[in-house]
Amino acid sequence: MDTPLTYSRSERRVHHEQGYQGIGWSGAPTDPSTTSRGRFSVKKKSEAVLRLMRGESLDIVSRDLGVTAARLSEWRDQFHAGAQAALRSRPSDERDENLRDLLAKVGELTMDNELLREKIDRLEVHRPLAHRSSRK
Repeated sequence: MDTPLTYSRSERRVHHEQGYQGIGWSGAPTDPSTTSRGRFSVKKKSEAVLRLMRGESLDIVSRDLGVTAARLSEWRDQFHAGAQAALRSRPSDERDENLRDLLAKVGELTMDNELLREKIDRLEVHRPLAHRSSRK
């Protein structure tokens, strides 16, 4: 029995509801391990992104893999971000974490100091004799 290259809406709905795997919407056979309902391995995602980088159309790759173009674009963006992080001149290490923690602590202490100064200024406003010199 030949498989039709196109399906009617009702046939697509039935196949979708039954979880039919074997023929993609484009009529191309699909790999059951790469359906949009399942999870993709890092290798499969990388291969998809590399296909896009080689110039294949987003629509074609999307149809072949059975995922949305938005999901493929997301993978591509994550791939690029990972590549940029890998090309940093110096890999992040424990010192970076310590620096972030120390900068956060400095900011916290600075804020505390500013709040205390404001509180002191408010308290001194209500004490008219606060700036009076002592008697000798």
